Amino acid sequence: MTGSHHRAVFLDRDGTLIAEKEYLHRPEGVEIFPGVGDALRALQAAGFRLFIVTNQSGIGRGYFTTADMEAVHRRLLGDLAREGVAFDRVYHAPEAPDQPSRGRKPSPQFLHDARDEFGVDLGRSYMIGDKLLDLECGWNAGVARSLLVRTGYGAELERQAPAALARATVVADVPAAAAWILAADATPNGGEHFPK
Repeated sequence: MTGSHHRAVFLDRDGTLIAEKEYLHRPEGVEIFPGVGDALRALQAAGFRLFIVTNQSGIGRGYFTTADMEAVHRRLLGDLAREGVAFDRVYHAPEAPDQPSRGRKPSPQFLHDARDEFGVDLGRSYMIGDKLLDLECGWNAGVARSLLVRTGYGAELERQAPAALARATVVADVPAAAAWILAADATPNGGEHFPK
């Protein structure tokens, strides 16, 4: 696709959209945080395309298979589809941290892929996650803002490394992140007057 004109929101999976459960690999373990469906539907209604970007090192570590992960994603996407939410793509990096990887966050590669395939304007897009590597992924791709949610590992990161979050916006959860993005999107200066 030529041109980059779509705005998008890129979301981490574990600890952001769903409860953090170490190396989740069973569909019945999917626990979507309250308010996520409504929040994502509001972003869609405002014209944002939605993508999941997730590191799944459990595959590379041999803890579970790609098929296991895909079953989890079918459950997650199916549950959210019933709330009127549709993702354009789920990007996953299966490699363990010590393995070479094209897309493992904080690499911006999957965001670049979305730019190239879906015409996403990264400078008008956002990244939401609960870890520093999620924020760095967004920064490395040149998104308008990376937002840290206090769900998952986010609150712990905020306590332990506040200086690392100077460029981030810190909010309670995905509904709060969506509200911040929608408010920023409604202002001519892109929300730069909003507190971090």
